[in-house]
Amino acid sequence: MNFIEELRWRGMLHDMTPGTEEQLQKGMTAGYIGFDPTAASLHIGNLATIMLLVHLQRAGHKPFALVGGATGMIGDPSGRSTERDYLSEETLRRNQEGIRAQLTRFLNFDSGENAAEMVNNYDWFKELSFLDFLREAGQHITVNYMVAKDSVKKRLETGLSFMEFSYQLLQGYDFYWLYKNKGVRLQMGGSDQWGNITTGTELIRRKESGSADPSVEHLAYALTTPLITKADGTKFGKSAGGNVWLDPAMTSPYQFYQFWLNATDDDCPRLIRVFTLLPKEEIEELERQHAEAPHLRILQKAIAKDVTIRVHSQAGYELAVKASEVLFGKATLDTLRSIESDEFDVIFEGVPQTEITADELADCKDITDLLSVASRGEVYASKGEARRAITQNAVSLNKIKVSDPAAPVALEWLQERYVLVSKGKKNHLLKKV
Repeated sequence: MNFIEELRWRGMLHDMTPGTEEQLQKGMTAGYIGFDPTAASLHIGNLATIMLLVHLQRAGHKPFALVGGATGMIGDPSGRSTERDYLSEETLRRNQEGIRAQLTRFLNFDSGENAAEMVNNYDWFKELSFLDFLREAGQHITVNYMVAKDSVKKRLETGLSFMEFSYQLLQGYDFYWLYKNKGVRLQMGGSDQWGNITTGTELIRRKESGSADPSVEHLAYALTTPLITKADGTKFGKSAGGNVWLDPAMTSPYQFYQFWLNATDDDCPRLIRVFTLLPKEEIEELERQHAEAPHLRILQKAIAKDVTIRVHSQAGYELAVKASEVLFGKATLDTLRSIESDEFDVIFEGVPQTEITADELADCKDITDLLSVASRGEVYASKGEARRAITQNAVSLNKIKVSDPAAPVALEWLQERYVLVSKGKKNHLLKKV
């Protein structure tokens, strides 16, 4: 597998420095991507760059994942109009461990010569004094060079602290340290990181050659991937609830699966190339099938399955599919009965719930009372509204259609305390207490 050719056909190659492809063709090359621990989990925006490391390793090269325990204390100004909120050391350490665990799901850390490695830049910065850093890095990169970077120019009008201004120099020193101590020759990242990454290649060139002459051969290389946006140009990676995280405690497997399932037809050709490992021929066949029957959402389902399994496991995917069938599909009462107690809360996370006491339940004369009076108007605002919905065949209880507004309240309680009310495509849980 040719790494650069793989990125090209997948649309994952934005830019690279001269000589990068030739270096990769010489033999196994070590490359890295940095991840700042600004949250307890990575999100799907990070997943696009993680896939660079995945393809790098699949092509026989050696991937390094750098967790920025030091640079995370400062924050990257790239793509930001204001300074970040800064995190405590304790929070940063906790976030680092979460990210470390997630990356092990994508990279092989036990594959011999090209096994992935995890490094933390705090390990070398903690031993480096400020004066030593100025001598090691500061004297080699001019202020003119740093100010010319887009990430800096865009912030000069609104204000940029010296701390953030120094970020590109710190990231450049990361690359230099990895070059000297780990033999890393390539740094990769999103296209917004081009300025920071090339500062590293320039620092290595100047320190190793002792020359600022740009004609001197580069010893390290840079490669970026396009930032993922939707077909309409808006930012990719957020749902109505905010970021889509890789941690199941922050974004459940069901919510994660649904995010991909709801992708537009226009976005899918790019998403399936960037986020899955499906081969070109299979992707093109899926696109052909999707074009013939777009209502079947073949591309969306293929993306959702592949990514959910790799992020959350086969079990997580199967639970997400079951949840989708229960909430939006053709699930039956038997399907609801089959849900294990530990799955129930996961599947119905986010579904509105209304508690009903034993006395309120006893006072219900019929189903209409249950859906209006006993639910305190949370399901239907009035008896009349509930009655009309029932007669219009728009209500199901535990996936069974209700057609008689005067039917008695003789229900099977799921998990011995829930009734699922389906109002068209909306769901509501009644909870007996």
